[in-house]
Amino acid sequence: MIRKLLVANRGEIARRIFATCRALGVTTVAVHSDPDAGAPFVAEADLAVRLPGNTPAETYLRIDLVLDAARRAGADAVHPGYGFLAENADFAAAVTDAGLTWVGPPAKAIAAMGDKMAAKALLADAGVPMLPTWTEADQVTGFPVLVKAAAGGGGRGMRVVRDAAGLAEAVAGARREAAAAFGDGTVFIERYVERGRHVEVQIFGDTHGTVVALGVRDCSIQRRHQKIVEEAPGVLPPQVRERLHEAAVAAGRAVDYVGAGTVEFLLAPDGEVHFLEMNTRLQVEHPVTEAVTGWDLVRLQLLVAEGEPLPLTATPPADGHAIEVRLCAEDPAQGFRPATGTLHRFAIPGVTGEFIPTKGLRLDSGVVDGSAVSVHYDSMLAKLVAWAPTRAEAARALAGALARAELHGVATNRDLLVRVLRSREFGAAEADTSFLERHEEVFAPLLAADQLPLVALAAALAGAAGRRAAAPVLAGLPSGWRNVPAFPQVTRFAGPDGEIEVRYRLDRTGSLADWAVSPASASTGRDGSAAGGDAAPDVTVVEAAPDRVVLDVDGTRRAFRVHPVGSEVFVDGPDGAASLTELPRFPLPTAELAAGSLLAPLPGAVTRVHVEVGQRVTAGDLLLTLEAMKLEHPVLAPTDGVVAELPVPAGGQVDTGTVLAVVTEEDPR
Repeated sequence: MIRKLLVANRGEIARRIFATCRALGVTTVAVHSDPDAGAPFVAEADLAVRLPGNTPAETYLRIDLVLDAARRAGADAVHPGYGFLAENADFAAAVTDAGLTWVGPPAKAIAAMGDKMAAKALLADAGVPMLPTWTEADQVTGFPVLVKAAAGGGGRGMRVVRDAAGLAEAVAGARREAAAAFGDGTVFIERYVERGRHVEVQIFGDTHGTVVALGVRDCSIQRRHQKIVEEAPGVLPPQVRERLHEAAVAAGRAVDYVGAGTVEFLLAPDGEVHFLEMNTRLQVEHPVTEAVTGWDLVRLQLLVAEGEPLPLTATPPADGHAIEVRLCAEDPAQGFRPATGTLHRFAIPGVTGEFIPTKGLRLDSGVVDGSAVSVHYDSMLAKLVAWAPTRAEAARALAGALARAELHGVATNRDLLVRVLRSREFGAAEADTSFLERHEEVFAPLLAADQLPLVALAAALAGAAGRRAAAPVLAGLPSGWRNVPAFPQVTRFAGPDGEIEVRYRLDRTGSLADWAVSPASASTGRDGSAAGGDAAPDVTVVEAAPDRVVLDVDGTRRAFRVHPVGSEVFVDGPDGAASLTELPRFPLPTAELAAGSLLAPLPGAVTRVHVEVGQRVTAGDLLLTLEAMKLEHPVLAPTDGVVAELPVPAGGQVDTGTVLAVVTEEDPR
């Protein structure tokens, strides 16, 4: 029986496993890197062991350090989580060789499925349907194709190639990214199916020969080949569902599978099923299966690892519907590049449970208020899961909770997720893997441009109220009151689309006499007209406190929650959220950047420089490649010109805002 379990992972993964351990009375052991020393998962563990270093390669991917941590903590079992060493056969073998219980499939099964080309051959012999696949670029017989990493998943190292001209560079880029993410740059190429659906079957096996399917999940909503929305059960015809169950169980039996695993398939528009890969671990999206089956999959993992038979021998019926979204630290203004920073507030309303199966709204989060989002790890902050009796109810509840969430300090993909959940195509269960490529409208922020002036007004009123509340003298005067009321109050903000100036004037009773906001996309106010000739809204201040402003806008009350942190002001309203930065009334002079400067969007390392100083480039040319948060980020020429400066060589480390290149119109030589 397992008594003390070390979890060889971090963040929400470790917290998820700890939650089941607490329910079962199992002592928990965390391992952590230096950046994670203050993370919630470390605080929640019964014991924690430091792995000295910062990056995954220095810490969580070091088998020797993890095993030494297990020895030092007196652990009798190791759970790999999902990610890092979870699908490393050498790690599984090393754990068992050390006399510890391994909570996962046998090393032999991991090795068989870890070599994706060998896995395809093995499972094809077992009758599992396959896509045409090649190991070398010169073997490809048709396009489009998908270049994939052989040693891992999660979208790392994937490239879609539509013609022969781009294949060599795609293979080279995929190899670099796979090597950085998994320590193995091996890739292969398979036929790419347009408008396919990504579906997968959760399987479970025990040491007594039972392999059972726990249902189908649909994970078709993807960006950069990374799943962002998952649901169970997948909306499929019964015969397709049965075919998927049979193929997945056949795959598990072919490798004598034990524990939790996921067999992934591509469902073509013609209804044909094609095997993609088998993940020999628990998946990020396992909570949706837990929600509709009622089974705690981590508990089943521990029971199977202890040698117990599975308590079920057939696919359980699905109860209701569950949808999960991956909430990530990503900046929409930067093409959804990973974002870093400090989460000043992380609050999602209506959560009924965390980390273990629950009806209603479940949150699996690796962060809390004050958490630092580091450049060293991937961008996922949390998973939010909604269960409801019907799919439509689950989607509506999940979108509503996300829209009302307070996510302050780090840019996220929240607005994108809400728009996907509320889209017609998703609601009709018609989405496929190209959904985001075909629907640019879902990338728009929830807060419409014409609503930004009201948000800015609320921020200005809240700021004035905060200063009034902190005033040591004349505290009884209304916020914003002036002895000469003819002159307005003026507050300037840096907004999502540039500088915003708010001007408002209060009469002698403290009521709003007039107001104006400019230059926003719509300049609006009681003393003028909105852009386009629309009548400006009539606004009355109902309440103005440092953290809450209520405005009556043309007879409808709108409440805004305001959270100031230093000069930053986070405003959450009924139509969306915005982050503003209050600008000083008398700004200090700052050094100007050279025209044409390209800045690093986040900390990372320059992996390759593709041009040289003096070279003429055209808009869109690749200048250099930045690696950050386990992904490659191309830096492209913004315009035609000449490369004037390349201050950072290949291998150089950079911080956010570092000048990477300067492209000018004139040849510097």
